[in-house]
Amino acid sequence: MNTSRTNRRRRHGALLAILPGAAAIAGGQLADGTASATTAEEVTISVSNLPPSTEAGAREAFLARVEQFEALHPNIDIEPSEYEWDVATFAAQLAGGTMPTVFQMAFTDTTGVVERGQVSDISAEVAALPYADSFNPNVLRVAQDAEGNTYGIPIAAYGIGLQYNRALFEEAGLEPDAPPTTWEEVRAAAKAISEATGMAGFAQMTQNNTGGWMLTTLSYAFGGRLQELAEDGSVDVTIDNPGTIAALDYLHALRWEDNSMGSNFLFDWGTINQAFAGGQIGMYMGGSDVYNSLVTENQIDPDTYGLTVLPLEGPDAGVLGGGTIAAVVADATDAERAAAVQWIDFYYMAKLTTEEAAVADAEALAANDAPIGTPALPIFSAEQLAESDAWVADFVNVPQAQMAGFRDNIGDQPLIPEPPASTQEMYAILDTVVQTVLTDEGADIAALLADADAEVTALVEAAAG
Repeated sequence: MNTSRTNRRRRHGALLAILPGAAAIAGGQLADGTASATTAEEVTISVSNLPPSTEAGAREAFLARVEQFEALHPNIDIEPSEYEWDVATFAAQLAGGTMPTVFQMAFTDTTGVVERGQVSDISAEVAALPYADSFNPNVLRVAQDAEGNTYGIPIAAYGIGLQYNRALFEEAGLEPDAPPTTWEEVRAAAKAISEATGMAGFAQMTQNNTGGWMLTTLSYAFGGRLQELAEDGSVDVTIDNPGTIAALDYLHALRWEDNSMGSNFLFDWGTINQAFAGGQIGMYMGGSDVYNSLVTENQIDPDTYGLTVLPLEGPDAGVLGGGTIAAVVADATDAERAAAVQWIDFYYMAKLTTEEAAVADAEALAANDAPIGTPALPIFSAEQLAESDAWVADFVNVPQAQMAGFRDNIGDQPLIPEPPASTQEMYAILDTVVQTVLTDEGADIAALLADADAEVTALVEAAAG
């Protein structure tokens, strides 16, 4: 037994003692009642996403779950790592061999890391999981190659929603329980907030690939598609489509006609969340799960938070859906790979598939005031998600009534996956397009999109060989 495990047990023994789910799970059985399985040899694996010490509650909850896992699997030592996916560093760290054994990546990373041989094929390990046949095939497909081999496990899915500040709505004379349902209403609300409060009524991410991500989202909402997948598997780049033009025209109007976007046009995911939590932004587009980070990283006042669905306009309009995959580094040994999938099963998946594990996870989170109950999209089915939500209903501590606009309506919105080819590279190219539109009143939107279309087409064709 290594020293880090011993130290963790000393620190978290009291917390484990108050987790009834831990006792139930640690008795030699998994949460579904089957015998706990582990590797025959001693093995140590590192795992990502240990919250930093600045997020004390979430960190304690994570380490408590590590202790539960090690009690179940005495031959496996877990070394938690604070590594968290960051588009700016992900590729370099993976190529440099500094990634933990188990790490998270975006849905859009799968194709590239598989082609470069940077992740393990875990098809056999996933096939042995008791719920292997229950995955939504459209969700599992994002972690597979064209032949159906599996290189990761989808652990979370989200839809993009409209985040809004209820306090700024009230200050501007708007009704926070009746958020906008059309893009014209969003525009009117943004102008009202800006004029009444001096804050940005609507803000847009623009850098570190988030500008392209959110432009894609807005294009989808206006009926556009930035790539089309042909039956033979080839990809046609269609960036300069009417939906994307409408999306940029809309942002241009907010910025230059209404002056309702403030003065900062260099937001990324982290900085826009910080500004929103600080009461500086009335509305912005973001994942339905972002409330967790707003609480743990940005200390948002829950009373100010609101979430609703994005307006969709046009017959082909839809909402961008994405998510997170847990994967295993390519050089993992057989024993490390088996242990890694057991950790993914325990930490990420059991709380979605078994009541005992769901309760144990919720108790660990609740003991440290971490968010429970933020809206998510189903990895398996809507019915299974509703069941797992019901298991932890007594622990919910997020303002669900203020998220009802999203939760009650997302099921009626068409979910559109992110573009499949050279996705992050495309997003980086589109960052510049969005920044230009927001900083140059005379920007030629058609020319910008034509240039981006040509540049991304060249990348996609080069990648296809």
